Amino acid sequence: MYGYGIYNTTNNTQANIDRINSQIKELENMRLHLQNVPQNTTTPSINQTFQLAPNSQSGVRYANNIEEVKKEFVVNDTPFFDKNMTILWLKNAKGEIRTYELNEVILKDEKDMLIESLQMQINDLRRGLENAKSVDTDDDGSVEEQKPTNVRSNKSSKSK
Repeated sequence: MYGYGIYNTTNNTQANIDRINSQIKELENMRLHLQNVPQNTTTPSINQTFQLAPNSQSGVRYANNIEEVKKEFVVNDTPFFDKNMTILWLKNAKGEIRTYELNEVILKDEKDMLIESLQMQINDLRRGLENAKSVDTDDDGSVEEQKPTNVRSNKSSKSK
């Protein structure tokens, strides 16, 4: 029995050594494998973009009143329109605001210009008729009413 315990211990020791050797081989194989595989475990770079001012290329903004325009921060000359497109506020980087009133310009073609010209001629003719009528009534009335002051009228005439 005594020999059985020593033999058993030697067997266990050899088995342990064999198991450790096999684990060492596995680790070496894993190390070789990891060295051959390209490492994609690098940390991706972090890019952060800080946008301090609006980067709008159109630059057109809408506001209800000048108070809203005063509150807005601008970097460049920026136009602000009201909802009806009748008022324009132009604000620069210094905070100065200029106000403009907008009117729509309707382009006229040849027909529109001809119509406008004819309407002006008609109005001129009407004014001319009105002026002529007023002159005729003034002349008729003034002839009858006016009597020469330096001419004597003698109703009785003496004949010789």
